[in-house]
Amino acid sequence: MVTAIVLIDVERGKVNSVAESLVDLPGVAEVYSVSGRYDLVAIIRVKTNEEMANLITARMQAQESITNTETMLAFRTYSQHDLEVMFSLGTED
Repeated sequence: MVTAIVLIDVERGKVNSVAESLVDLPGVAEVYSVSGRYDLVAIIRVKTNEEMANLITARMQAQESITNTETMLAFRTYSQHDLEVMFSLGTED
């Protein structure tokens, strides 16, 4: 599994529509609207680097309202959430 974090700049007034269209793309796991330097952060999870390249360079950047992106490939995942899910298997709420 290849994971990337994509930081996205969007034209003014287009954040919601771009976020909604991005989350519909296969491979886009989550999209967050955020404060700070960027408008959106997308979490991408795909099987291969080729899928990643196609998703970001062809599908995401084809959206006219996206003005700039910065992509960071993830090397390792450290997540308390994943541990909680593992240890809760078989338990009832």
